[in-house]
Amino acid sequence: MNNTFELQIPEALKTRISEIKAIQGSPFYLYDCAAIREHCLQFTALPYEPKAIHFALMANSNPQFIRILKDCGLKVFVNSIPHLEQVLSLGFKGEEIVFAASAMDEAKMKQAEGAGCLVVLDSVGQLELWSRLFPLQGACLRCNIGDQVSPKQTLGGYFIGKDSRLGFTREELQQLKGDPRIRGLHSYVGTNILQLSYFMDCYRKLSELAEWFPNLQVLDFGGGFGLSEDPSQQLDLQDYGAQVSALMRQLSLKLGAQIRLILEPGRIIGAEAGYFVCEVVDLKTRGKHQLIGVNASCAQFPRPLFYPDEAFHPVAILAQNEAEANEEKILSSIYGCSTYSRDFLARDILLPPVKPGDTVILGYAGSYCASSYTHFLGFAPAREFFT
Repeated sequence: MNNTFELQIPEALKTRISEIKAIQGSPFYLYDCAAIREHCLQFTALPYEPKAIHFALMANSNPQFIRILKDCGLKVFVNSIPHLEQVLSLGFKGEEIVFAASAMDEAKMKQAEGAGCLVVLDSVGQLELWSRLFPLQGACLRCNIGDQVSPKQTLGGYFIGKDSRLGFTREELQQLKGDPRIRGLHSYVGTNILQLSYFMDCYRKLSELAEWFPNLQVLDFGGGFGLSEDPSQQLDLQDYGAQVSALMRQLSLKLGAQIRLILEPGRIIGAEAGYFVCEVVDLKTRGKHQLIGVNASCAQFPRPLFYPDEAFHPVAILAQNEAEANEEKILSSIYGCSTYSRDFLARDILLPPVKPGDTVILGYAGSYCASSYTHFLGFAPAREFFT
C-alpha cells in the first residue's frame, strides 16, 4: 500500500465541504455530480452496439445517485428484492434491470420475472425451476469459467474457479449444449481488477461458450473494474472499450447475429466522486505514531471494517491553521469514536500533525461506503449531500 498517496480536492469542493460542515456539522458524505457523470460517460462511450451499461446497485443505492446514472443512460443490476423494488420505483423497467441471485427461491423468481427483468440463473436446479414456472421464457446463465483461466484471488475472494460457489461449471454447461432455452450467458470474474489482460482472457473463454447456444442474444461480462491507489496504474477504459468491442464484433460475425453486450460497473462509477467528512476530536501519541480520533465510526464508513487489510482511502486534512498543513508528515492512523478495537477509518498513512477541530476528508468514498452502513455499534447513518 502506498501510504504517501495524497488526496487532491478541488478548491470548489473544499469550499462546499466547509459550508456543509458549518451548517450541518459532521460526519457526512459529499458527492461530486460532475465526476459521477464523467465516469458514466467512460462506459457509455464504449464503441460497440448493441450494449447496455447496468450499474451494480450494491455499490451505492442512494436514490439521488441512481437518478444521476439514469439521466446518463445507465441501467441497473440488482441481486435482492428490496433493490428491485427500489429501482422499479425510480422508473426502471423490463430488461433495464438485470436481476441475479444465488439460491433464488420461487417467490423471487416470480417477482423478478413479473417485473420483466433479465434474470440470471445460478445453478442447474434454478434452471429446472425456471423452466417449470416459465416454460416459454428463455434463460440467462451465470458461468463459472475458472477451469479455463487461472483465477485471481481478488478483494472479495474467488468469483470463478474451484474455490467459488457461484455459477454453472463448464461440465454443466456442456450438458446444455444446443439447448434452445439459453438466450444469455453471464460471468463475473472478480473485483477491483486492474489487469486488462485478465478481463480479456476471461471474456474470450465466455465467448467460446456462446458458440454452444443457437438462440444466444446476450453476453454479460459483469463488472469488477478496479481502482488503484496509484493514479498512474488505473485501468485504461479506452483501451478496454476498444478490445471488448473488437471481441464482440468478431463473435457477432461468427454467430450471424448482433449479440447484446452488458457490462455491470459498480465501484468505479462513484468511488472517486465521493468524500467522507468528519472532524478531529482527540489525539494520542504512541511513540512516533499519531493516533487521530474523529467524531465518526467505521459503522458509518464501513469499507475499512469489511476489508481491514486491503481497503485504502486517501486522506486530506483541512486544517484550521494553514501553517499546520505545511508541517512535516508523520505516521498516522485515524480511529473512530466507539470502543471497538478495530474501529479504524485509515491506518499507517503519512499526515501532517493535526489538532482538534481540523476537518478529515477520506476519498474514494462514493461506493461501498454509505451503502454498506451497519447498525453495529449503534451510530446513525451519515448524511449524504450532492454538489
